[in-house]
Amino acid sequence: MEMASVWAKNSYCKRLQVGALIVKDKMIISDGYNGTPSGFENICEDESGATKPYVLHAEANAITKVAKSGNSSEGATLYVTASPCLECSKLIIQSGIRRVVYRDEYRLTDGIDLLRRAGIEVVKVD
Repeated sequence: MEMASVWAKNSYCKRLQVGALIVKDKMIISDGYNGTPSGFENICEDESGATKPYVLHAEANAITKVAKSGNSSEGATLYVTASPCLECSKLIIQSGIRRVVYRDEYRLTDGIDLLRRAGIEVVKVD
């Protein structure tokens, strides 16, 4: 979790920086942090301070990165600094990740509820 916290610092987002690591067989196979898609400006918020709608979450970045690499996340553990939202939880389920460890609660619990419903182990750490 400490490494996910360090990775979050790579984010250009001002409102919230989130980091994620995918670990399999005791090796980091992917990493991600919240931010804009490749080739976009590294500005996550609009003039009013709201997050731009196309900003990717850390989990989505880590999952798409592992898919692009040709590695498999089947049976892996995702460490993420904030609990996953509903959309990221769908990606987690489809990617074959079997365990999610998170630190901070997101204001909505629907993502965590979906993961548990899918039989994915969910662990909150301090």
